[in-house]
Amino acid sequence: MAFPSFDLTGQVALVTGAARGLGSAISLALAHAGADVALGLRDVNAGGDLPDQIGAMGRRALPLQMDVRRLDQIFQSVDNTVRQLGRLDILVNNVGLAPDNLAENVREEDFDLTLAVNLKGTFFASQAAGRVMIRQRRGRIINLSSQAAFVALPTESVYCMTKAAISHLTKCLAIEWGKYNITVNAVAPTFIRTPGTEGALADPEFRSDVIERIAALHRIGEPMDVAGAVVFLASSAASLITGDTILIDGGWTAR
Repeated sequence: MAFPSFDLTGQVALVTGAARGLGSAISLALAHAGADVALGLRDVNAGGDLPDQIGAMGRRALPLQMDVRRLDQIFQSVDNTVRQLGRLDILVNNVGLAPDNLAENVREEDFDLTLAVNLKGTFFASQAAGRVMIRQRRGRIINLSSQAAFVALPTESVYCMTKAAISHLTKCLAIEWGKYNITVNAVAPTFIRTPGTEGALADPEFRSDVIERIAALHRIGEPMDVAGAVVFLASSAASLITGDTILIDGGWTAR
């Protein structure tokens, strides 16, 4: 009898937006599970001590210049990952942003930027990695959606739209690439304690409302709460799961 395995030893992962917050936690968790990790960074010098932390686990870390608004950098990063680390088994499309504004006040430049990073970047990073995985006849792609794909968040209409699109793109790619033994899934976190949410959560009224809406567990999420689900979806234990979005929302959407 073969028991489920969460071990990623010998595999190579690429994580976009790896410099901080969820990207850093996911990179560390994948390395802890045994993977070598390519770090997609908007500024290749912004990784801090993350490569050293991964190296201390006995895994290889490869910082890459990867601004997902630049298709040349996306494809070059995937090529460099394969050339220097030997293969590409796991892609985590983590990078994202969320300029907030009332819908009637959204500026075109913020609209275009949000779609370029969250949606266009996710698609073309998946395309670049997918071409490699098709040749390998195996791969795991994990996209970062959000609870915002399922519930409306005031002042976040464009962000919500892109995250809903990512969940549906996940289904589309899963159906197209399943025949190559590639699974495509997404995780959809609630508010997670990261540098990106620090400002909003510092407002006592906002923080109290968020905790109340996280109806079942009543606590702010931590980055490793999300990283654990990513490791699971990257592992052979999740080999029959594809096209799915796993909510990591503490019960927010169960209300």
